[in-house]
Amino acid sequence: MKEAYILDQTFEDAVFSQFEKGEYENCIFRNCNFEYADLSGFSFSECQFVACNLSMSKLVSTAFREVIFKECKMFGLHFDECNAFGMSFNFEGCLLHHSIFHRTNIKKTQFKNSKLIEADFSDCDLSFAVFNHCDLAGAVFENTNLEKADFRTSVNYSIDPAQNRLKKAKFSLSGIDGLLHQFDIEIDKNS
Repeated sequence: MKEAYILDQTFEDAVFSQFEKGEYENCIFRNCNFEYADLSGFSFSECQFVACNLSMSKLVSTAFREVIFKECKMFGLHFDECNAFGMSFNFEGCLLHHSIFHRTNIKKTQFKNSKLIEADFSDCDLSFAVFNHCDLAGAVFENTNLEKADFRTSVNYSIDPAQNRLKKAKFSLSGIDGLLHQFDIEIDKNS
């Protein structure tokens, strides 16, 4: 069976059952519900997801190439199962709690005004990534390449400099606790 090729379409208030498996290029998905959907094998290139719910969707071999997610609910997604070829996306105002990016190569990814509570970035390449006004409470950074990444406006991260590559990464002075937390030392912010 031939897979669909959909170009330059806008989908609003749709549910997963309305979508054909295939390749979507330059499409906009607005207020669509993909919760618990099986998006395995789908391909999204230069698409935008706006105010969509993708929580707990299955992403085995799903391709995301130059995709923008805005104001989306994305709990528990396994980006580590996606098609790695050309994978690139940016997030703005998204909820990515418990999402797994383990071993993904997502250099230069932009995370803006997003909550990444307990997200797993272990063994990731996040070099040049920007975490702009993000909440990273409980996020896992282990053996992660964070070279030239920018955390200056983000909060609640805990990153062990001994277990991650941090050369030229940017942090604010107020976020220094997130780099020293594992040493169990006290920092006097009044001196």
